[in-house]
Amino acid sequence: MAQILDFWAYKGVDGFRCDMAEMVPVSFWKYSINRTKERFPDLIFIAEIYNPSLYRDYLNVGGFDYLYDKVGLYDTLKDVICNRRPASDITKCWQSVDDIQNRMLNFLENHDEQRIASDYFAIDPQRAIPAVAISLLMNKAPFMIYFGQELGERGMDNEGYSSIDGRTSIFDYWSVKTIRNWIKGDCNSNLRNQYKLILNLALADDCIKEGGFYDLQYAQNNREYFNYYSNYAFIRYYKTQLIIIVANFSNESKSVKLRLPKEMFDHCNLVDNCNYKATDLMSDKRFERILNSCDPYECLVDGNSVSLIKFSQL
Repeated sequence: MAQILDFWAYKGVDGFRCDMAEMVPVSFWKYSINRTKERFPDLIFIAEIYNPSLYRDYLNVGGFDYLYDKVGLYDTLKDVICNRRPASDITKCWQSVDDIQNRMLNFLENHDEQRIASDYFAIDPQRAIPAVAISLLMNKAPFMIYFGQELGERGMDNEGYSSIDGRTSIFDYWSVKTIRNWIKGDCNSNLRNQYKLILNLALADDCIKEGGFYDLQYAQNNREYFNYYSNYAFIRYYKTQLIIIVANFSNESKSVKLRLPKEMFDHCNLVDNCNYKATDLMSDKRFERILNSCDPYECLVDGNSVSLIKFSQL
């Protein structure tokens, strides 16, 4: 197997995705990854591990660069989208991998899983937007986007061997309609533009690239204006700036009132009861607002969407 890694590395591949890596002893990966990286130090190794108790061994001993966050964040977000568990469960996901979060690969689609827009998942691809924002903006972890995901590919073709299963075949000689239409200039531009906006925010904004994270879920006790089942809120902060992020997994628009606890201002070294310059990153609308720990922060979040408001101290 080590010689196979050499063969493809000499061909110029960028990295390896190692399927079911936990079925191979960690000692082998330590040997083979170290051996390969001596000659190809920029190669990336990504492992598929379904047993969270083994995560740190395969990262710290085995030498993998990243692990798919499948049984944690992916499974939780899928269940939240499908109304099978509350959005508040997302807190448990980051808590369980907080020390290795930047080495967990977040994703919402891949060749193994059913397409978001398929009949077996959410049907409407817009329902994934809150999860996209959380996967991209909650931490500094890398994010993988699968081809056609941002176009709402449904994976509902009867390709032959793969049949209609909500997945895009990797076995049949086939082409994907959404990709064909996108190449021709005909695609779901609204959905793609939302992906584009959130992706570029994750790449360019210092609060996301360099800043810290603070979960607001624990501080929300007004169930009338914050539904822990369908809403998830957190901030990313950097120096005198912060982004308040509120995800809404409900089909309906929600008027949300968030409590910003004093502990948040202290932890993030932000000024309580201060006037902030604000920008709605989804619409580019600009305004000013006082943020403090006494009065709730109010915002309107569209159904199956996210509110992204950036604040800078004046």
